[in-house]
Amino acid sequence: MYKGSCLCGSIQFVLKGGVVDPIYCHCSLCRKASGSAFATNGFINASDLELSDTKSSLTYYEANQGKRKYFCSICGTPIYSANVANPEKLRIRLGVFDTDIEERPISHNFITSKANWEELDADLPMYEKHEPSRS
Repeated sequence: MYKGSCLCGSIQFVLKGGVVDPIYCHCSLCRKASGSAFATNGFINASDLELSDTKSSLTYYEANQGKRKYFCSICGTPIYSANVANPEKLRIRLGVFDTDIEERPISHNFITSKANWEELDADLPMYEKHEPSRS
């Protein structure tokens, strides 16, 4: 079981399952959404996430039709993204966890979009798009 929250604490959650296939995403959307060189994301089962939103601050931005990026409207912390085509899976930002997690990133993705000043961890596989195991 993992716990997490946004920066201001109005959104808190418990994740009762694990994080599957976490990756470093270097695509331009993740870079802009995180304000950094990359975002570290992993898949979770939507049914494993118990979210508490004390100030009704969870909102979303629909970057592409059916693909929503959820964040705190008070502090701006990105929490997870969802795809209406696959509602049982969410992609959570690993930076929102307050407890240590066991899972580790498996690859760098969208490396052709990486920030020109970013040096990649050469010990992990690097892909021009999604990792090959994703269908």
